[in-house]
Formats: sequence, C-alpha cells, structure tokens
Amino acid sequence: MPETAEMVNPLREGIRLQRTPDACSMVIFGASGDLTERKLMPALFYLSRERMLPPGFAVVGCARTPKTDEQFGREMSEAVKKFLNLTPESDAFVEGFAKGMHYIADDFSDPKPYEQLKTVLEHLDQEHGTAGNRLFYLATPPSFFPVIVKRLGAAGLAKPKEPGKTWTRIIIEKPFGRSLQSARELNQIVTSFFDEEQVYRIDHYLGKETVQNLLVFRYANGIFEPLWNRRYIDHVQISVAEELGVENRGAYYEESGLLRDMIQNHVLQVLSLVAMEPPATFQATAVRDEKAKVMRSLRPIPISRVPEFVVRGQYVEGYVGGKKVPAYRSEPKVSPTSNTETYAAFKFFIDNWRWADVPFYVRSGKRLAKRVSEIAIQFRRVPHLLFKGAGADSIEPNILAIRIQPNEGISVKFCAKLPGTTMQIRPVDMEFLYGESFGAAPPTAYETLLLDCMLGDATLFNRADAVDISWELVDPILDRWKQDGAEGLATYPAGSWGPQEADDLIERDGRQWRRL
Repeated sequence: MPETAEMVNPLREGIRLQRTPDACSMVIFGASGDLTERKLMPALFYLSRERMLPPGFAVVGCARTPKTDEQFGREMSEAVKKFLNLTPESDAFVEGFAKGMHYIADDFSDPKPYEQLKTVLEHLDQEHGTAGNRLFYLATPPSFFPVIVKRLGAAGLAKPKEPGKTWTRIIIEKPFGRSLQSARELNQIVTSFFDEEQVYRIDHYLGKETVQNLLVFRYANGIFEPLWNRRYIDHVQISVAEELGVENRGAYYEESGLLRDMIQNHVLQVLSLVAMEPPATFQATAVRDEKAKVMRSLRPIPISRVPEFVVRGQYVEGYVGGKKVPAYRSEPKVSPTSNTETYAAFKFFIDNWRWADVPFYVRSGKRLAKRVSEIAIQFRRVPHLLFKGAGADSIEPNILAIRIQPNEGISVKFCAKLPGTTMQIRPVDMEFLYGESFGAAPPTAYETLLLDCMLGDATLFNRADAVDISWELVDPILDRWKQDGAEGLATYPAGSWGPQEADDLIERDGRQWRRL
C-alpha cells in the first residue's frame, strides 16, 4: 500500500538526525519526463516532508516544453498526489513543497538557456541561501547526455563556484553508454568538464533497502560471513523478474534489449555486492574498490562459447494475471521481425579464492509470471545422511533468500523434525520482513540515492572503472547475438517463467531454478 503523508516512518526518523545536507539547488534536465514525475518528485517530497532536505532547497526544471514556473509547480504537485496516492489532508503540504519551483524551457543544445540557468542559480544562491551548491540530474534520453555536459561546461556551471567551500555534482541515469566504446567516449566527455568525484552514475537498484541490507547482513553478523565461500556454498541464484512487458517503451527497448537494460548494470552490481570481499572501511572508495575487484574476477565468456553459458529469449503471446497479452513483436514501435531479447539467463564464474568453481546463475526477463527480485544462496548438502527412512533422501539444501522486491526481507530454509512419535523431516522457513519488524515501509531507492548525492556519499553509485569492466563482459555476448540474428533466440509464453532453454542451462549441472 502506498504510504500516506500522515504515516510516520521510523526508518526515516532514525536517519533524520544525522543526514541533512548543505543547502543546495537541484536542476533536473528532462523535468517533464516520466522519471521526474514517477520517481524524482515523490522522492523529493518524502525527503522534504521528513525534514531531511536543507532549508532553502530549490528545484529548477529544464525541458523542451515551454511553461511557466507556476505551471511546472502545479504539474509536479499533481504528480506527487497521483503517484503517492496521498490523502486530501496532505494537499496543503504538497502545495507548499511545489511552491517556488523554477522552470526553464531548454532544447538542451541551445547555449542561451544555460546562461538563463546560471542567472537563476545565482538568484537562488541569494534568495534561498543555496550558497553555490548545485546538483544536476540528467533524466533525459542518453543521446542528450553529451550535449548537456558540454553546455554546462561552456557556461561555467561544471565546476564548484568556490572550490573547497561549495560543491557541484552531476547524476547520470543509466544506461551509461551502450557498448564499451560508447561508454568510454561518454566518460571522456563527462570527465573533460567534471572531475570523477563530482560524477554520480546512478543505479536505482543499489538504493533499494534490501540490497543495502545485504552488506549489513554480511558484515554486522558473525554467523554468516564465515560460511560465505566455496567450502559451504553450492551455488548462487540472482533473479529479476517483471510481469510487465515493454509498455510504451518499444522504441527504447529495440535499441537496448534486456542485456543492456538490466544485466549490464542492475544485476552485475548486485552480484558484486554478494561476492565482494569485506572492505577495510564502509567508505565509498573502499566499498567500490572491492566491487571492482569482483567485476575483474568474473570469468569472461568467449564469443565462441556464448551459447554454452548464456540463453536469450523473447516473449510470445500469453496470459498474465488471467489477461491475454500480445507477443513482443506485436508491441507498439517494435519490429515484427525483431530479434531483441526480453529474457536472458547466464552462468557466471568468479575466478578467485573465495568463489572458485561456484556457479552464479542469473536470470531476468519481461512478461514473466510475477514481479519478484531475489538473491538465493544455496548451501552444500550435508556430507552424510544420518536419518535413513525419515524422508532424509529428499532433504532439501539450506537456502538463504534475500528478497529485493516486493515484500522486502530475508528468509532461511532449514530442516526440522515433524511433530510426532516418528522421525519425519520437513523443510521450514525462518523469515524476516521489513514491514513486520520495523512497522513501516523502507525509504524508496531514489530517496536514498538523492540524499546520498547531496551528502557527497558515492558508496552506492557506479565508478567509471566498474562501468568499463561490465561492458567488457557483455560486449562479446552482444556481438555474438548480432552475428547469430534469430538463430538461438528462444521463445517463451508471456506469463511463464521463461524458455525451456534456461531450465536446461541450470539442469545440465544437476540444479534447478528456485520457485519464486
């Protein structure tokens, strides 16, 4: 259930006391887009309502559609009400949140609006006390990233107003490039105007509370980390499943595909958190160093062996939630002969001492049976079955499951004796759920990440070297798929759990995908 303005969230109460950033202005390029309305404005509203934004915090929207400051403020307040399902009693608070927002019509390539933006920001420094601290958010299509960065640099907006006293940061949405070459070209442009420590490459998956809790789970408990290695773990499964199809994003998806959209960023980032070594400190540099080491240790998949380790699929007509849905090739703005993948399954290996010979199975897809994301750690079976005739032959292995969405939480499966006079063994689950334990939903990913950026905490953001490594891993796969065309593209009915070929991938090793 969406949280209402009247609900008190103890999770936010706990961080309010220590996480208030310096006064600043936030400039959103692409302010009339879906991301701004659905994610950024609701996140900023929550931060404002919980008094985690600094006094005088200001928002400047930039987009191509002409409108006044008042129009922009009204549209943003309506977006907050719509996507947060707030009660009428909260209207006054929403109106106060949106009051004073500024807007600049900008086609992103014209230098004149950037001069206007510079004037507005200097005005806000005086009127709101933002003191020259600026956060730029690129919520536009990726094709606009280079031109916006160049225009900001040319207008003198890329560097801090007073180095050492004020800050300027830029958040860049995924995808950061669409290949290794394009990612490097984009990074060269960005770092020509912004220093690396100013650049925050956002991956909203890393802002999810359960993903962050993975680090606490591993490093704040003495029980699990000693078992977190090849000696005790049989394999790891990472699943990111979505019920939705491509909706109105057919044109984007035709250019992207699932590998670029999900695997190259979200999934590989989560995998690196699962597999990383303990960092020396919980500081951005230390954590990101360890994540990069994991990425470098991932065994590359040679182009000649891609079919051995990777399955790609595309959904055809089927039923989701009892409703008939069309095939991917029948979606708007999708080619009727498209070979774009909407599903992918991988088998990865990490070549280091901790994880040698432990397979990491990854799957993600559109139009699957339900929306669910989870990390499952399956431990090795007991070396000797003691309880003959007690159902021991079918004893299931211990599994630690970390649910990222929905119903965030952690469960542990272990074996127990069935009540009675005979020895019968059954698997049982011990569960922790955020909502039940803390009494409220955790902050959204964008709340966490926006606040971290304002505070200058880059721990949960991607670094340039990690982006490069991820593209080095997926480029050969993309090249092979381009060569193969339709050959090797499996199909699966919408509403299923993916193609049979994905089941074959894991079952060849004597294992099975978890039922989600």
